[in-house]
Amino acid sequence: MLRAEKGWSQAELADRIGVSRQAINALETEKHDPSLDLAYRIAAQFGAAVEDIFDNPHG
Repeated sequence: MLRAEKGWSQAELADRIGVSRQAINALETEKHDPSLDLAYRIAAQFGAAVEDIFDNPHG
């Protein structure tokens, strides 16, 4: 998990991208899919492409 590799808590990542810690937990446990905007904000924090972070269920 990229967040853990960076040594960030869920709360720290949440603060960095402007969402709640609960939102990060829901994404990590696959209970919620991110909006496109949120996916891009998360990818930017890790310096990665959205496709490298999130699975594409259609391909």
